[in-house]
Amino acid sequence: MIRNYDKLIFELSKEGRVGYSLPKNEFDGYCMCSGIPAGLKRETTPELPEVTEFDVVRHYTNLSNKNFGVDTGFYPLGSCTMKYNPRINEEMASHPLFTSLHPAMPSEAVQGALEVYYNLAESLAEISGLSAFTLNPYAGAHGELTGLMIMRQYHIQRGDLKRTKVIVPDSAHGTNPASAAVCGLEIVEVKSTANGTVDVEDLKPLLDDTIAGIMMTNPNTLGIFETEIPEISRLVHECGGLLYYDGANLNAVLGKCRPGDMGFDIMHINLHKTFSTPHGGGGPGDGPVGVRAGLEAYLPNPQVKKDSEGRFYLHTDDNSAGSVSNFLGNFGVIIRAYTYILTLGRENVKMVGPLAVLNANYVKESLKSEYYLPIEGVCKHEFVFDGLADKSTGVTTLDIAKRLLDYGYHAPTIYFPLLFHQSIMIEPTETESKETLDEFIAVMKKVAKEAIENPDVVKSAPHTTPVRRLDETTAARFPKTTYKQMKG
Repeated sequence: MIRNYDKLIFELSKEGRVGYSLPKNEFDGYCMCSGIPAGLKRETTPELPEVTEFDVVRHYTNLSNKNFGVDTGFYPLGSCTMKYNPRINEEMASHPLFTSLHPAMPSEAVQGALEVYYNLAESLAEISGLSAFTLNPYAGAHGELTGLMIMRQYHIQRGDLKRTKVIVPDSAHGTNPASAAVCGLEIVEVKSTANGTVDVEDLKPLLDDTIAGIMMTNPNTLGIFETEIPEISRLVHECGGLLYYDGANLNAVLGKCRPGDMGFDIMHINLHKTFSTPHGGGGPGDGPVGVRAGLEAYLPNPQVKKDSEGRFYLHTDDNSAGSVSNFLGNFGVIIRAYTYILTLGRENVKMVGPLAVLNANYVKESLKSEYYLPIEGVCKHEFVFDGLADKSTGVTTLDIAKRLLDYGYHAPTIYFPLLFHQSIMIEPTETESKETLDEFIAVMKKVAKEAIENPDVVKSAPHTTPVRRLDETTAARFPKTTYKQMKG
């Protein structure tokens, strides 16, 4: 029997039940739409469920309990760095002295907010080894686009108009070629070697006077450190191009090395990955972009500056790549990231990368007998298996991911990167304890054993989740987003 609070909200509806009341409109009785032109008003009453407030609260609370998040369980989602979001971040971001501000207030009235912005930008510059940062972009991919706009502006300002191509490794995040294409640049692919790093010999013939730059992630999407960066930096700079650092994996090297010291000219940072802001609503909400000395003028307008008397003001530069957001980025996310850095302090920021690397290697070494490890050696923050070591029963990476749900774990990233047919990308982050990792390792071993001894239970998983196994292609292409569709 279906429990009352497991029903859909429309199934709870009873005619005449009311869970709200609108305030009286002093201009037109209880009508809240007096100012709407007649041609825009509805002709029929909207079809909404008639439920009490308690029904609504119970319904949505129950739905939230069926969701999975980093606060409810281990989230080994490779390439995403699903680390814990400290509650002090939320406390600071919700402080009334911040939430009561309006973006259109004059600089003189928001000196404290501008100081937070300025200090975070300075902190990121120190951490990354670059000269200056903007916090204006609203997401990591938005930061990529902004960085490439800066790259283009640099070449345009120098009159080097032929440079319209960007080199992207075959192991790159999908946003890299997408951002380049949106920026109007042509993508040139460089291949990886057998050990998963950029093939320098394949890169050399690609470099000419049409290359605007190269986009790289270090460590790369396989969790492997690109040891040839100094040589790549020399080659690209000698041909007149710039180096762009995709900061998605910055968490792995935090406190140990800096992209600016590697030779990168431009980078973006995912605050939700490295600096503990939430993965909310499909995006991080802020993707700061940094540049080396000499490129500061190309950062998007406006830029927050500090004068000789310590006052903060907004500066615009005629050489800027333009404006990429309405105001100064997502300020709530900026507060969270700045709080995180202050909470850790200089000495503890240096511990983040090493602990993330330690956790990843511990899990990798514990599971490489059951799962096929295509590239041996020390990884950084994440690593990739190519499915089961024993594939004789036909259990796939998708089957393994579904079965993990039955044991209360979110699945790792699957089928990415595309270098391997059955990729399983695992990233534990530095915030997980050894006890949690040991429990996850035990379950992964159990699933590998089930795949051999009882493959059907894995192939038909999940068995205990609110929604069972779906036809994923149909679900993605033809989602049922309304009550009528579900009942149709």
